[in-house]
Amino acid sequence: MAIEMDKKQRVALALEGFDPRYGKLPLACLHVAIVLSAFTITLQSMPGKDSLTVQILTGLEVILLAIFCAEFLLRLWSAESRLGYIFSFWGLIDLLSILPALLFLFPNSEVLRTLRLMRIFRLLKLLRMRRAILRLEHALSSNREEMILFGVLAAITLFLAAVGIYHFEKDAQPEIFGSIPQSAWWAIATLTTVGYGDVYPVTTGGRIFTAITLLIGLGIVAIPAGLITSGLLNAPEEDPDDLENDLINRDKPETTNGEN
Repeated sequence: MAIEMDKKQRVALALEGFDPRYGKLPLACLHVAIVLSAFTITLQSMPGKDSLTVQILTGLEVILLAIFCAEFLLRLWSAESRLGYIFSFWGLIDLLSILPALLFLFPNSEVLRTLRLMRIFRLLKLLRMRRAILRLEHALSSNREEMILFGVLAAITLFLAAVGIYHFEKDAQPEIFGSIPQSAWWAIATLTTVGYGDVYPVTTGGRIFTAITLLIGLGIVAIPAGLITSGLLNAPEEDPDDLENDLINRDKPETTNGEN
């Protein structure tokens, strides 16, 4: 027999992409709105816009803001604990993403104009994929000890790289490698295989040491990626019905053994 759902449960399912009638369509629409928001923020930062472009971007921002405000209110209304939702991670992200609405109430406030930066938090809403997050959590927890060990080894390697390049380059480039803390910037950029052209060794010993450090840096990136990939491949597939039932039964009190 199908589980009876009330309006709040239906709204909760729809916002999570489990709507019985429309499936993932509501969630997909929210994702499109988030991407459009990032697009709008990018265009608004560009100089030389004509008045028509400014009006179009402002109108689009108003529409997107209305969508995110409606989403926040619906999540708040359908939450089991409203205070719990507001002070949860996702509740704070939802709240921060709609704070720019205050700009339309107080358009001349320079302080509130800084709230425009809060719009970037909307991008984090794309991470609201419960099934994928559960799999990632399983991947990280199943390799927790290995990840901790690797983190310790990475920190030790970072320190040794900073000490090594300091030894080779301190006399040739005292303004860049004059101390171990200064050399740590080079060590971080090299071990993460990023590399910056403004900081590089000029001595023969420093260049050889850099080549060795770069090879080690490849392992710094590859090993944790391999551990996470292995954990994701071995993560159990979450049953969609279980995810739906978690939302549907969240407000139902637990029965004791003595109850019928």
